[in-house]
Amino acid sequence: MATPKPQRTPEQIEDIILRKIFLVTLSDSMDTDSRIVYLELTAAEILSEGKDLKLSRDLMERVLIDRLSGSFQSAEPTFQYLINSYRRAYEEGKKIGNMKDKNLRFDMESVVRQAKKLLVSYCRIHLANPDCFGANDAPVNNKLSVSPLLPFIFSEVGGGLDGFGTSSSSGGVQCPPGFLKEFFEEADFDSLDPILRGLYENLRGSILNISALGNFQQPLRSLLYLLSFPVGARSLVNHPWWIPKGVYLNGRVIEMTSILGPFFHVSALPDHTIFKSLPDVGQQCFSEASTRRPADLLSSFTTIKTVMKNLYKDLGDVLLALLKNTETRENVLEYLAEVINKNSSRAHIQVEPLSCASSGMFINLGAVMLRLCDPFLDGSLTKRDKIDPKYVFYSNRLDLRSLTALHASSEEISQWINKDNPGSIDGSRQHIDGENRFLQSQEATSSSSIASKPSLLNVNPTSTGGGGKSKYTFICECFFMTARVLNLGLLKSFSDFKHLVQDISRAEEALASLKTMQGQTPSSQLELDISRLEKEIETYSQEKLCYEAQILRDEDLIQHALSFYRLMVVWLVGLVGGFKMPLPSTCPMEFACMPEHFVEDAMELLIFASRIPKALDGVVLDDFMNFIIMFMSSPNFIRNPYLRAKMVEVLKCWMPRRSGSSSATATLFEGHQMSLEYLVRNLLKLYVDIEFTGSHTQFYDKFNIRHNIAELLEYLWQVPSHRNAWTQIAKEEEKGVYLNFLNFLINDSIFLLDESLNKILELKEIEAEMSNTAEWERRPAQEQQERTRLFHSQENIIQIDMKLANEDVSMLAFTSEQIVIPFLLPEMVERVASMLNYFLLQLVGPQRKSLTLKDPEKYEFRPKQLLKQIVRIYVHLARGDKENIFPVAISSDGRSYNEQLFSAAADVLRKIGEDMRVLQEFIELGAKAKAAASQAMDTEATLGEIPDEFLDPIQYTLMKDPVILPSSRITVDRPVIQRHLLSDSTDPFNRSHLTADMLIPDTELKARIEEFIMSQELKRRGEGLNIQSIKDKIQTTNGEMLID
Repeated sequence: MATPKPQRTPEQIEDIILRKIFLVTLSDSMDTDSRIVYLELTAAEILSEGKDLKLSRDLMERVLIDRLSGSFQSAEPTFQYLINSYRRAYEEGKKIGNMKDKNLRFDMESVVRQAKKLLVSYCRIHLANPDCFGANDAPVNNKLSVSPLLPFIFSEVGGGLDGFGTSSSSGGVQCPPGFLKEFFEEADFDSLDPILRGLYENLRGSILNISALGNFQQPLRSLLYLLSFPVGARSLVNHPWWIPKGVYLNGRVIEMTSILGPFFHVSALPDHTIFKSLPDVGQQCFSEASTRRPADLLSSFTTIKTVMKNLYKDLGDVLLALLKNTETRENVLEYLAEVINKNSSRAHIQVEPLSCASSGMFINLGAVMLRLCDPFLDGSLTKRDKIDPKYVFYSNRLDLRSLTALHASSEEISQWINKDNPGSIDGSRQHIDGENRFLQSQEATSSSSIASKPSLLNVNPTSTGGGGKSKYTFICECFFMTARVLNLGLLKSFSDFKHLVQDISRAEEALASLKTMQGQTPSSQLELDISRLEKEIETYSQEKLCYEAQILRDEDLIQHALSFYRLMVVWLVGLVGGFKMPLPSTCPMEFACMPEHFVEDAMELLIFASRIPKALDGVVLDDFMNFIIMFMSSPNFIRNPYLRAKMVEVLKCWMPRRSGSSSATATLFEGHQMSLEYLVRNLLKLYVDIEFTGSHTQFYDKFNIRHNIAELLEYLWQVPSHRNAWTQIAKEEEKGVYLNFLNFLINDSIFLLDESLNKILELKEIEAEMSNTAEWERRPAQEQQERTRLFHSQENIIQIDMKLANEDVSMLAFTSEQIVIPFLLPEMVERVASMLNYFLLQLVGPQRKSLTLKDPEKYEFRPKQLLKQIVRIYVHLARGDKENIFPVAISSDGRSYNEQLFSAAADVLRKIGEDMRVLQEFIELGAKAKAAASQAMDTEATLGEIPDEFLDPIQYTLMKDPVILPSSRITVDRPVIQRHLLSDSTDPFNRSHLTADMLIPDTELKARIEEFIMSQELKRRGEGLNIQSIKDKIQTTNGEMLID
């Protein structure tokens, strides 16, 4: 019978397990495993102490130190030995789980736990002090070296995928289960901080200059993993590169050298060549895009969109992990503020790429900030009361006071802040429970798997200033930071995209011109220029498609931004008392001091989003509509006229193509209460206000702005409720804003049509030169190019001016059908008549044949339609003229009136088929004007020579209602000066301020003028009676003689 195997004692089992874990032996057993090290000296010391040569938990650390300190042939490097020992301990632990003896199992599990803890501890010691156990390993604290921990962290978070779906692994390295968790959790900050610093530098280096198509996921997830440990978050914000320091610190330095900067630099957007990321997104996805199938381009768009969404999510989780940690939250806000402040020059038209961070970084940061705003962007915006306007003035975190304000000047802001303001808002009134609710909602909405962080509950609001400055909640800080980031990022990228499109257009025009020249006179230089331009256009096109992929096609990003700016406008309106009209009589300083770009960015986003298909789907626009209606004609609240004009541009983007349209935005115009009540009124007011913008280009700017207003007004006239409001305004503001509107409409019509017709004559002159081929070919090439450029320039000017003139004349035509009285006021009727006569002279007068063009439609020149509209205005005004003053005004126009023009126009109208009723009324008006002209000649003869004191000094006509100007004390005729005041509110003789209510009636002079007129008429009548009596006497005498 076989002898039973002897039972091992617990000490023997412990010895076996520890020998397997540490690969050491205390006896020279000639083991076949070359990795096993015989610790001869250690064994001798143990024997001298009278102990057994068995490994135990008491000898464990002593043995490990001797193993690490000694120099043994074919021994593993220190870190590799420690990590593999931990792996062996893990495997032994699994085997121990099968032991039947519970007491023994528990005891051995304790031994393994102690061994693992010891190994982890010495891993930390080794990584922090690589030279302490000899020179087995290369130093790991060298900035150029990679921490041996990094592959194990990569293994823990999983291999990443690049933009093409290619997997990237950690090189086959597998981390022993539980090692990293034990490594980072059970240690003090001082021992782990140097290790973590090296890891953060490694991660930063591994993602530097990686594009959206590269493997950024692995380093980013590794960063997120490290931040899941409190010590990891604390170490990161204490790293010297968290916010780099130095005299040369700028936005680009922060992006490229801070730990987080390169993670935010990952993008599909183009960057300066020095900072170019790889793989090149433009080259990989959009090279020779014009020859690619639409499906291929769509696939590239989808890939980039998906990759960027993952990036935004992970970057958001990084910031959220740090914000939830009470020890690191303030550091995150400081970092964000530094990034924003050091990149403030990104708002400039020209951005210096060497001193400013990339567009990609700011687009990414904007997307992340919007995610952080999510909890207070709910439908009812219930948390907006947490946003304190005083943050703009008192927060030392962001430099907001230097920004252009909506209305207040920098001096006004300083005075207001410095004075004792009892209405100041103390940030301490913000409640902590609101903060707690925000953080709970952040946790609910975040998809981060970071579970080890405490939630940011019961955290006091951050104090950002000393000396009694207010404290602000995170909601408040996040709101203003997001507004700044979007201004410097998303909104700036819209501007860059527009400039890129313009660059492509210019380059394509230049290329077409060069190819034409090459076809006529080929040269090698032209060939080089053509090749250079083609490469330039290819680069531009790739960049354009990159913008489109990351921004324009990301509906979520655009709609997220729209939600933020909805909060912005609702919050701003709250500063003036809410959505109600009329606005307060004075602008509250809180509103007046807000940065102008808050509103401008909202408008730019709306304009851009309106041009992207489906971007506005599901977006509630009512609050934006209310805001625009309230402020577009309120210069006392928003000083910048161009900003108010931008609001009209938004409305134009939303305008349905026709009344009654089923367009998504139609209800904003046709069923919106504030729109029905105030839209037309405020558009008319803005039309007037925009005459003077204060810019050196104001004369030309006003035409573009009024073009948008005119298109809106033409549409609104078709909507019955708006037309009724319009006619009501014309009655109420007969002598006010409506008269000013009419005056500027007429001024513009005259200028635009006159300019267009003169340019047509110049264009025909150049056309004649070019058609004379023999003469043209003899001219120098440079002169030919200059004249050709001038020809195309004139074409563009005619096209634009005629389009605008057509709009203005059309508006005069359709409004005059129902609104007549303002046209016939004393200060207006002669101006209207002169305009119509001038247009009639141009269209049917002697020079009309010189305006004939080969392709008039190309230039928006439609003389037949224009004539019909002019004639209808004549007829509309004649119908409403109850006192017969319009024919008198027509005939008194000494510049353009000619009775033959009416018959000539009637002949043309018969040929082109005008309505017979209109034609008849026009002919009758011509007859009345002719009669009025005859009567005027009689009156002039009656009055004879008029004394100078009775003549208006501006027009030299007999005054009917003389008034004294209060400043210059000069007497003028009331209609004349009132007509002047419609365009210019100054005394024409000394430029002092003047309004109609300041005019002083000159009753004494008026009585003398009336007396003069009466005396002249009596004198003429008396002379007439005497002449008649003599005639009668002569006739009687002659008759008698004949009878006789």
